[in-house]
Formats: sequence, structure tokens, C-alpha cells
Amino acid sequence: MTITTAMTSVPKPAPELIEAFRNAPTSIISDNLARLPGAVGLRPFHRAGRLVGVAFTVRTRPGDNLAIHQALELVGPGDVIVVDGGGDETRALVGEIMKNIAEYRGAAGYVIDGAIRDVAAFAASDFPCFARAAIHRGPYKSGPGEINVPVSIGGSVISPGDIVVGDEDGVVSFPTAVAATLLEAVRAQIAREEDTLTAIREGRYQGSYGKS
Repeated sequence: MTITTAMTSVPKPAPELIEAFRNAPTSIISDNLARLPGAVGLRPFHRAGRLVGVAFTVRTRPGDNLAIHQALELVGPGDVIVVDGGGDETRALVGEIMKNIAEYRGAAGYVIDGAIRDVAAFAASDFPCFARAAIHRGPYKSGPGEINVPVSIGGSVISPGDIVVGDEDGVVSFPTAVAATLLEAVRAQIAREEDTLTAIREGRYQGSYGKS
């Protein structure tokens, strides 16, 4: 069946803008996006390390990874391979070999609304991978699928070129157009929360956090 490619590469903002979100907690990013965007039901399978990059999206038939294989021929440095597998947990879409291909291509990581396998390989690696589940059963490879179209990941719409951030709490994404303003808001909240933690440690806290 046909794999449709809307674009072969995704537009990327300045590298320093993307990198500025590396130490930004997903919880605080979400707070400053009206607590609305963010994938639900995904968890990290890698050993450690934050995910920061630009969405390179794939939509697959549940349990089929032909479109992901084709996408791996197109991804480049800094791309986050974002896979809409329909939330299916009955067949793994990605395993150790596809993990290594993505790393070789310079991708920033995987976000998969579906299952993976070869969990031990991911758990021993700092290459980010967020997915819904793990299962030993392998995928079909017959399509159809789409590359670089808007996708739904755990109830969150992610478009090609969106900035994607992942940490221990989960995955959040947002358009590049709001990134600079969002970054200012995130940094301001981090500073406020650091002040609150200092006040708690020093015995000066007076309930201000619940009012913010």
C-alpha cells in the first residue's frame, strides 16, 4: 500500500532556541500552554536524558511500520520521529535495529503512540524513546502510511516542525511560532518556583504557591 510523503524535511528554528528548552521541565512548559497540550499515556523507555528536537511525523496503520522505515531514510539531525500508531499495543513498531538507524541518522529520539520491543536495548541507552507499551510481537510491513502530516499522539496534535520536549514526566510539544514567548514565561516560572523552594527551606514560606 502507498506511503504518502507531504514533505521530505521539516523547517527548523534556530538551534539555540531549541536547545534553550533542554532544561525546561515539561510540567512548566505545559503550565504555560494553559495546561492543555501534551501526550497522555506515554512513558520513557530509555535510561536517561531529555528529549529536545523538532517533530518529523509519521502516521501508520496500527501494527504496521513500513512508513517508519521510509521516514528513517529522510530524518536528519535534531529530528524527533513522532509516530501516530493509533495507540495500538498489540504489535511493536520499533525495536533495537530501528533505534540504531535513528541514532545513526542523528535523530533526537522517538515518540511513539504505540508499542516498542527490545526494551533492554532502550533501557541501556540514553537515546530518548517515549512509547505507550512494550510487546514482543513484531509489526506488519505493508502500509499504508503518511509522512510529515499532523498527527495525534496521546490526544495531543503534533505538526511537522513543532518543537518536542520530553522528560521523566512525559512529552509536550508546541509550534515554533510561540517558542520565544513561551521560553520567557517558562524561565519566569522556574525562577518563581526556585524562590518558593528557597522560602520553604528557610522557613519563610507563607502559602504563596497555591495562589499563583
